[in-house]
Amino acid sequence: MPDPLLLVEETVASVLDPDQVASRLTPGATATLADGLPGTALLLAVLADGDAALIDAADRHWNAAARLVTGSRPDGIYAGPGALAASLIHGSAHLPADRRQNEALGRATAWLSARAQGLAEHQASRLLAGRPGTLWGVYDTIKGLAGIGRTLLAAHQLGLPEAGPGLTAALTTLTNLINTADDAGRSGWWVRAEDHALTVPGTLPASGTAGTGAAHGIAGPLGVLALAHLAGKFVPEQDKAIATAAHWLVSRAAPGPSWPPYISGDNLAQTPDSVRLTAVPGRRDAWCYGAPGIAAALHHTGRALADPTLTALAREAFDTLAHRPPATWDTTGPGLCHGSAGILQAATRLNHRPLADAAARHTADTFHEACPATGFLTGRAGAALALATHHRPTSQQAPWDALLMLA
Repeated sequence: MPDPLLLVEETVASVLDPDQVASRLTPGATATLADGLPGTALLLAVLADGDAALIDAADRHWNAAARLVTGSRPDGIYAGPGALAASLIHGSAHLPADRRQNEALGRATAWLSARAQGLAEHQASRLLAGRPGTLWGVYDTIKGLAGIGRTLLAAHQLGLPEAGPGLTAALTTLTNLINTADDAGRSGWWVRAEDHALTVPGTLPASGTAGTGAAHGIAGPLGVLALAHLAGKFVPEQDKAIATAAHWLVSRAAPGPSWPPYISGDNLAQTPDSVRLTAVPGRRDAWCYGAPGIAAALHHTGRALADPTLTALAREAFDTLAHRPPATWDTTGPGLCHGSAGILQAATRLNHRPLADAAARHTADTFHEACPATGFLTGRAGAALALATHHRPTSQQAPWDALLMLA
């Protein structure tokens, strides 16, 4: 197995110059947290550990990203201005207070807060107009209020007052979305097939879907509501929503436990026992749609509600993965989103050492499959962060993996 910390050092050295990072990417990808400079800035900030040269490099990446996102449209926390805002907020938590870009942090937080309020108003007007379902861009971790809300919670914990209105709007909207089902028994996060903008037409059920996973399913909103609860942030009926979403996921677990990536609109009104959950195709082992992200949300919920059955179910999901050879995992490459680094970080965060060790070895062995990608979600930056967190724990506990709803 390659030396994991050497891989981390090589990755850091390869991304120090933002111009070189940008030269390897398309203009659109360069400004994203998923693929570009906001992700490499986060890597440098998290690993700086007081190193002035790395902090300076992170600043150069943030400044370059700021020039690129000017005038771009809002799109969650992984692209455009939201990507820069999320990177600044989560990355700054790892920096000495006197090295934070405080003016930029305030502007970034205010921008995200306004975006959260705008999405909340959009969802409210949709309900008033009697339009069925919702959109990924309203609620999920990548594009919607779950990811924005978790980042605003981090900003609130940094003492940024601009976070308050947007955080309340995000928690309120997600709470109401979970606590509302339509007359056909479809969950509030059900999305019509024609509204799945990122999916090839005809690849999803015509009746639409209600997602399960951490990226585009209910595990994202559940995670942020539970984590906000643990941080002492509440809105009316938030605990009801947490319990409702957790019960929905538990009742739709297939043996393992594992989860299908979605439940079709036609099946939402049926009893879970009547739906063949094991027959639904799709990724089940990666962070984005599979057991790691869902188990983390259930773990947070078990802590928030003091329900040991939920934390035990989360542990069981990790046990199941740990008993399988990594070559059999339904993952692609070493990255965070679809790959083994996502399993690694989830297992590290939930203190499942056997699974974390297996995922760390597999991530190191396959690390260069991420080349030439440099990004946070699918590239070397994210994989390097997971390896560093596992192999070089520090006293700095600010959770960069809040961006994955793991903390």
